[in-house]
Amino acid sequence: MRKHIVTLLLAVVLLFGGTTESFAASSTYTVKKGDTLFKIAEMNNTTVKELKSWNNMKSTVIHPNQKLKIVKSDTKLKKSEKKVAKTPSRSDDDNVVKEFTVTASAYTANCNGCSGVTSTGINLKRNPDVKVIAVDPDIIPLGTKVYVEGYGYAVAGDTGGAIQGNKIDVFFPTKSEAYKWGRKAVKIKILK
Repeated sequence: MRKHIVTLLLAVVLLFGGTTESFAASSTYTVKKGDTLFKIAEMNNTTVKELKSWNNMKSTVIHPNQKLKIVKSDTKLKKSEKKVAKTPSRSDDDNVVKEFTVTASAYTANCNGCSGVTSTGINLKRNPDVKVIAVDPDIIPLGTKVYVEGYGYAVAGDTGGAIQGNKIDVFFPTKSEAYKWGRKAVKIKILK
């Protein structure tokens, strides 16, 4: 009888010990209708790039009920704690990492051949009030919070074939607003 109790106790310890480690290392997220990779990345204090890497994804297209692997680590938690503490204040003392001048044109989701979904998965047709800019990810990484002179606070959430170097596109919900913006040189602040 004693052998059976020791064996059972050992099995329980091994079972729960292994389970705890695997949950600490990674978990899965089931995609819901309306989710975007950007939104899922923000909820899990990570980046779109890491989500794509963990799930061997070549594009940002996701579907409801799709299972995504989410890797969690202590360094991620520390990074997110810093991020919460340094949310842009919408005042003159923003945490500006870098400031430079770019050529800014405007775009809309309502054009022939436009899907209305950004490269990070933001649905612009469903969220017309969102402030998004298209960037060259080599200059401004996707997911970066920015302040654009004359446009306001936005997120770098899209890319475009003509957006290379110090060029950006700012999103407007209507063509008339996009035409009104035109093309101009503006200062952009990269925020922490």
